[in-house]
Amino acid sequence: MSSPSPRSAARTAPAPWPATGPRSPARALTVCSVAGLVLLLPTVLVAWLAVLASESGADCLMYGERCPTVPGAALWACFWAAAGLGVLALAWPRTRWPAARCWAVVLQWGAQLTLGALILSGA
Repeated sequence: MSSPSPRSAARTAPAPWPATGPRSPARALTVCSVAGLVLLLPTVLVAWLAVLASESGADCLMYGERCPTVPGAALWACFWAAAGLGVLALAWPRTRWPAARCWAVVLQWGAQLTLGALILSGA
C-alpha cells in the first residue's frame, strides 16, 4: 500500500467558505433582509385579520368596546423600524462592516416579529 501523495491530499481538503458567490454570508444576509421586507405587509395584514376575526376584535370594530390597548405609536415605530432596517441592510456595502449589516438584519426581524406580537396581543 502506498501513502497518499501530497497532490491527492490537497484535492480532498474542503474548500474554505467563499467570501463571494452564491453561498456567501453576504448573500445570505441580503436574502434574509429581502425576505423580511417582502413579508412585512403580509405579517401585518394576517395579524390584523386574526385580531378582527376574534370576538373582541369584532366588538371593537362594531361597538368600540374591548379594543386593544397597544398604543398606535408603538405599532408604527415597529413597522418603520423594520422597514428602515431592511432598507439599511440592503443598501449597506457587503464588504464594509459585515457584523453591523448582520445586526441590522437581526434587528429588522426583531422589530417585525415584535410588531406581529403587539398586533396579536390585542386579540
